Amino acid sequence: MQIVSKVREPLVTGGKTYKDITEDVCRPVEGNPSMGWFAGMGLSLVLLLAGGYYLGDLLWSGIGRWGLNKTVQWAWDITNFVWWVGIGHAGTLISAVLLLFRQKWRTSINRAAEAMTIFAVICAAIWPVVHMGRPWIGGIWALPLPNTYGSLWVNFNSPLLWDVFAISTYFSVSLVFWFIGLVPDFATIRDRAIKPVPRLIYGMLSMGFNGSAKTWMHYEAVSLILAGLSTPLVLSVHTIVSMDFATSVIPGWHTTIFPPYFVAGAIFSGFAMVLTLMLVTRKLYKLEDYITMEHIEMMSLVVTITGSVVGIAYITEFVIAWYSGVEYEQYAFVNRMTGQYWWAYWSMMACNVISPQVFYVKKLRTNIPFIFFISIVVNIGMWFERFVIIVTSLHRDYLPSSWLYFHPTIYDVMCYVFTFGLFFTLFLAFAKYFPVVNMAEVKSVLKDSDSKVYKSRRTISNEVVPEADRVPVDL
Repeated sequence: MQIVSKVREPLVTGGKTYKDITEDVCRPVEGNPSMGWFAGMGLSLVLLLAGGYYLGDLLWSGIGRWGLNKTVQWAWDITNFVWWVGIGHAGTLISAVLLLFRQKWRTSINRAAEAMTIFAVICAAIWPVVHMGRPWIGGIWALPLPNTYGSLWVNFNSPLLWDVFAISTYFSVSLVFWFIGLVPDFATIRDRAIKPVPRLIYGMLSMGFNGSAKTWMHYEAVSLILAGLSTPLVLSVHTIVSMDFATSVIPGWHTTIFPPYFVAGAIFSGFAMVLTLMLVTRKLYKLEDYITMEHIEMMSLVVTITGSVVGIAYITEFVIAWYSGVEYEQYAFVNRMTGQYWWAYWSMMACNVISPQVFYVKKLRTNIPFIFFISIVVNIGMWFERFVIIVTSLHRDYLPSSWLYFHPTIYDVMCYVFTFGLFFTLFLAFAKYFPVVNMAEVKSVLKDSDSKVYKSRRTISNEVVPEADRVPVDL
């Protein structure tokens, strides 16, 4: 009897050897930047400088430059804060949770996803700091430190303070996890370096890593410990961010579904951003043999599943509002669909609920340009989700005389542009000076991806295996 195993596509294609992996991953770090890299960095710096001008003027003049009014006192600032925190969620999920579950398809994408997490959290942290109005004394307001203002202490019952601790913890653990994963690759670059300055810099970064069995044992133990510490953060960070709204009594915010709803949305938007970045990086650095269609399909399916969960959460919100019997709560959700911001609500539904469902079609989830387009659409939709939750719940107060419409100013837009410039500048600098793909972990799955092994198996593409290539298996 002959059986052909149904397994996934190999995680490394092209018949690569260990040496090939080292050469391919180190080439962008050791060589000169490409024209594509210079073009991307140039555009990022333009966005950074243009947005930085408006941000500097905002800090000088005050946040009255934003379009906030007496009714809508949270708008683009908090929308962008929550959006960037959500973007950073996929890095921890890929690096920590999938590591604990021994998912080998994470090996080629975890490095860039972890970097994305760190840079996204930096961008997110800008917004609450700027929103303080006087960030130069923000430490007195945000941290429980003795100060010269008398008995002025932070309110530990406020979820805004919980944000400070949650996000700082998330950033610290993610940064350590990311750096520990880089150490073996830094050692490889150090050993290959010819010029003294790169050898010195990467030698310091590699922290004496020598590749011995004992060193690898310590490295893997630390990685597992950090993965265990990071896993609760996948749930806790965006749960606490959601409590900024859920612990209030404002109709449209006061609901217990927000924590799981926000976590699912964060993973949804995070994976979409990973797709956006990795598809560009894959093409720019010629990493098609390492970031394969298998990786892209897996990420596309995660986007589809989390998008479906988010869609269920949208429907559940309406059911909860109806079941509550509170007319103000019911009006808040009807107003979202049919009020002045109907365009934002239906854009959110189209981008977040409808567009990811196309990935159920294999032909579409293996079409690179189409996947890139949908990944951008998803993150546009997730921005609209945060905007809808925040602004539509505020712009209709209990008093009709307080009803106002929020109009963003050029300062709202350009401060947002500044964070994009900062994010892509940091990511492109990372992609030039640090290895984008985790060499050590990719080499660990190379044996499983050997072309001789996969020659006799049917893959996820359902290709028919020729009779001559089938291997007899005795049962």
